[in-house]
Amino acid sequence: MFNDIGLLELVTLVVLAVLVFGPEKLPKVIQDVTRTIRKIREFSESAKADIRDELGPEFKDFEFEDLNPKTFLRKQLDNDELGLKEIRNGFDLKKEMADVTDAVHGRESDSSASSNGSAGGSVDMTKKREKLAADERPPYDADAT
Repeated sequence: MFNDIGLLELVTLVVLAVLVFGPEKLPKVIQDVTRTIRKIREFSESAKADIRDELGPEFKDFEFEDLNPKTFLRKQLDNDELGLKEIRNGFDLKKEMADVTDAVHGRESDSSASSNGSAGGSVDMTKKREKLAADERPPYDADAT
């Protein structure tokens, strides 16, 4: 909850509390604050229990943290009913990028060599210069100029 409060801020808050409430009243104020926080937590837990009771048995595993959209999506995407884990595990980005790099550089990759026999050939992605006629001008490329 207070992960971003540093030591300097904490010391400043303590000194400010001592100045505002005084050293004789500070222990009583701390007790009152902790008692209030405890009551708020108890009220919150009882409200959650009442809501779960009212929802019925079909919502027995309902968690209020699931109302956060990020948590809800994470829980739904981790659910294996959709088969997303197989899709995620079946796609190897490094292997795909290595295959594309090998094809661009004109090298024969391990996976394309094994797939050449079954697929009947590979796609040649290397740039080849077309032969122009003697009086023909090369194509104009606006990005190159």
